[in-house]
Amino acid sequence: MKPQSKIEDTTTPDITVRPLRESELSNADSIMRLAFGTFIGLPDPMAFMGDASYVRTRWLANPQHAFAAEIGGEVVGSNFATNWGSVGFFGPLTVRPDFWDRGVAKRLMDPIMDLFEKWHTTHAGLFTFPHSTKHIGLYQRFGFWPRFLTAMMSRPVGSVKSAARWTRFSEVPADEQAGVLSMCREVTDAIYEGLDVAHEIRAVAAQNLGDTILLWDDSRLAALAVCHVGPGTEAGSGVCYVKFGAVRPGPAAEQHFNRLIDACEEMASSRQAARLVAGVNTARNEAYRQMLTRGFRTDIQGVVMSRPNEPGYNRPGVYLLDDWR
Repeated sequence: MKPQSKIEDTTTPDITVRPLRESELSNADSIMRLAFGTFIGLPDPMAFMGDASYVRTRWLANPQHAFAAEIGGEVVGSNFATNWGSVGFFGPLTVRPDFWDRGVAKRLMDPIMDLFEKWHTTHAGLFTFPHSTKHIGLYQRFGFWPRFLTAMMSRPVGSVKSAARWTRFSEVPADEQAGVLSMCREVTDAIYEGLDVAHEIRAVAAQNLGDTILLWDDSRLAALAVCHVGPGTEAGSGVCYVKFGAVRPGPAAEQHFNRLIDACEEMASSRQAARLVAGVNTARNEAYRQMLTRGFRTDIQGVVMSRPNEPGYNRPGVYLLDDWR
């Protein structure tokens, strides 16, 4: 039985949900900004996220995982699924404000749940507003349950010269990239079985969104960080955003975590970024505390909702940076 079958059907009957087309990306981007900007009460809702981009980058990463809701021939909302191996999440799910409370969001969940089933996702989730009973109530009906907060944190980028030994994925010769991606999978799989962010690494490289930092302990990969930098990426102007960072578990994990942050700051400085931004779930207690110790401060926070209702990799002892926005 599909989760949505348990929901009282209040859906507007003329909603069509289908793949989002490239010609509709500008419209979908505008709806995303208007929806979020309106919800959080910005004086100019369209200023939401500035020149950062989620819609175009996620569509380009995999058009088959992007969906539009259409009413009367108009796109009124969109949703995006992300596949990290055994882990999947979705968003941003946005609906034009004049179509709120008409069942559009529920319909945009249908293809997402189908994809999670197709991918055999063992841990699925999302990031949403912790104060919104409407959002939390909607996603609970699909089997997602609120757990710990994820803090989106930042600090100014100083002039740094890291002593850490790190390289960039962009420097890896083409015939060696598969081997490096396998090393990355080894690190993430040690944290949560089947976790694999090769999709993100390839998307950043293909779209020139930034770079992936590879932190080495002799010849062994100790950690990685997938970073977006600058306008037109998920970072925006003047920002280096760590979309995903992970450290191999073990006695040296805390040390490697600090070295990874040093490397991220060094790369940010080399790209003239003014701020370094990263998300960390507060259930990863040691990583969260270390971010605070290093001068990061929370800008916004959201609640992670998980399906099934279990920690996944959001647990003590895990040194990992991400957010499921």
